[in-house]
Amino acid sequence: QRQLVESGGGLVQPGGSLRLSCTASGFTLDYNHVGWFRQVPGKEREGVSCISSSGGTTDYVDSVKGRFTISRDIARNTVSLQMNNLQPNDTAVYYCASNRRALFCGSTWFYPFGYDYWGQGTQVTVSS
Repeated sequence: QRQLVESGGGLVQPGGSLRLSCTASGFTLDYNHVGWFRQVPGKEREGVSCISSSGGTTDYVDSVKGRFTISRDIARNTVSLQMNNLQPNDTAVYYCASNRRALFCGSTWFYPFGYDYWGQGTQVTVSS
C-alpha cells in the first residue's frame, strides 16, 4: 500500500517556526518530485514548495521565499518543510504530494494536478 503521511503541524505565534514532515510508505520517494501545498476554507489549494527527486533543486512560491526551506532525508524516505517567521496568513492545512512522472518539479508544480499520492494534511495555525 502506497501512502503519504504528514506530521508536525500545530499552533504557533507569529514569528514562530514549525517543521513539517512527509513520510512515504509502500514506495520510495527517490524517483518522485514532491510538492507541499496548502489550503484555507473557501480558497483553492495552492502550491508552496517543490523538491526534485535528488533534492538538488527546489522551488518556492514568492510568499514564502526566504522563510520556508524544503529538504529530503533519503534514509527516512521523508521530505520536510521548515517554516520560519510564520505569519497569520500562513494558516492553512498543509499537504504533501508525490509525482512519479518526472524527476524535476517543472514549470507547473504549484498547481494541484497530476500528483499521484496525497497525504491527509496537517493543520498549521498562526495566531496570537
